Amino acid sequence: MSPTTPGTRVAGLHLAEPVMLAAGCAGTGREAAAYAPLSTYGAVVSRTITLDARAGSRAPRVLESPAGLLHATGLPNPGLTAFCATELPALVQAGARVVVSVAGATPEEITQVVRGLARTSGVSAVELHLCAPDAAEAGVLAPLDGAGVSEAVSAAAGVLPPGVPLLAKLAPVLAGVAEHARAAAGAGAAAVVVGGAQPAQLPDGRPAGLSGPAVRPQALRAVHAAATALAGTGVDVVGCGGVTVATDARALLDAGAAAVQVGSALLSDPTAAARLVADLRAGRAPDDPT
Repeated sequence: MSPTTPGTRVAGLHLAEPVMLAAGCAGTGREAAAYAPLSTYGAVVSRTITLDARAGSRAPRVLESPAGLLHATGLPNPGLTAFCATELPALVQAGARVVVSVAGATPEEITQVVRGLARTSGVSAVELHLCAPDAAEAGVLAPLDGAGVSEAVSAAAGVLPPGVPLLAKLAPVLAGVAEHARAAAGAGAAAVVVGGAQPAQLPDGRPAGLSGPAVRPQALRAVHAAATALAGTGVDVVGCGGVTVATDARALLDAGAAAVQVGSALLSDPTAAARLVADLRAGRAPDDPT
């Protein structure tokens, strides 16, 4: 895809733009909609939804770090039933192409969540979140080996109806990116999302993730590794990690990504993703005033 040509295909879905809003960073959708219509983006990934409601981790959950952001949120969310009754319809009504992020403590719980979504209208795709940096405290799966990835992906893919693809968001273990990507593809994922938050730690000792520009070079390497591993399979790669301007997005697209996700950049500049879409369409560099 040319950087100046709108539209891409990810997991068999046509997206109007190759830019997605990453899970959690668009809030419930209402927050992001205040800065640009949600139809501006190829898709909006919901905050991560679990079977039951979660209050999230104790404060602090998010801290600034040089060239990045530390976070350990505990995945606060209203639970499956409340999400399907409130946040999902609101996202659809606002014009979003909705990808629902999900997580679970066990493969069986993942199946329950995904089965519930499969019965609900408005879901374009499901993203299985397998890389929570604070997974142990949050009580969700974050497998670090191919067998674990395969088991979790199978639990989700097996209950999705035709036309609703599964994206697997994988742990940022560079040495295992290729193995995990192949495992996810073999278990039924139509796309993998790679290059996100790197393992870190909050000052109080809790495990956390590091996101933002600091992880961009690692994201680039992860995308290249996943794209190489999945070449010829028909399984797409979505890149994330430090995407702030069009130059960042183009680098990931050139490395083999079919689309990119914008996350932590939205927390410092809520207009970042909309400007990125406009710059990609126009073929502009981020500092081009025209």
